[in-house]
Amino acid sequence: MRDIPRSVMLFAAGFGTRMKPLTDDRPKPLIRVAGTPLIDHALALTKAVAPRKVVANLHYKPEMLEQHLAPLGVQTVLESPDILDTGGGLRNALPTLGGGPVYTLNPDAIWKGANPLALLQNAWQPDRMDALLACVPVARTCAYEGNGDFEIDGQGRLARGTGVVYGGAQIIKTGRLRDIAPHRFSLNVLWDMMLDDKRVFGLIYPGQWCDVGHPGGIAIAEAMLENADV
Repeated sequence: MRDIPRSVMLFAAGFGTRMKPLTDDRPKPLIRVAGTPLIDHALALTKAVAPRKVVANLHYKPEMLEQHLAPLGVQTVLESPDILDTGGGLRNALPTLGGGPVYTLNPDAIWKGANPLALLQNAWQPDRMDALLACVPVARTCAYEGNGDFEIDGQGRLARGTGVVYGGAQIIKTGRLRDIAPHRFSLNVLWDMMLDDKRVFGLIYPGQWCDVGHPGGIAIAEAMLENADV
């Protein structure tokens, strides 16, 4: 069925500016947490939904990621000469991903507990949803500084606001990407179109989640993985 996601997009093209100096000699997805590269933590999550394809976009130090991912069966799409941001990167990868909705996953977060992709798969209702985002209440985040990205109502519908953080895992329909003019753009542009139609929903993640977008998040994520509570 075209409404069932069959592919996973891993966002791996970024410069990892917040992670400096660790990203001076490697792309952020290859930074290790608990001895394992971030992108391998993400790949482990994909197995639960048995995707037909896993695709990663590359830009910063792409040769290192290509060498790491090729033996793992991950297809890669190079963004060159310019990086395209998340929305442009997703659109650029569609010929490889295929049509229909896709899972997207940010490698710079660590999840502990239920598999977020499996939860999204079970909760996906394409007749009423254009996007379903795995979200974490701000009070239950680790190494995150901020007030959240969205507010969520009693029906699970999202609106711009505070209270819950987008955890970096979602199912999203891709058809409206063709309606966006800029070559480079954030997924926020697509979300805003869907939010206007009240078709963006959130799934509250029941486990623990850690932002590993900055060096301080590494030790916190490792402690989270090792211990029941942080």
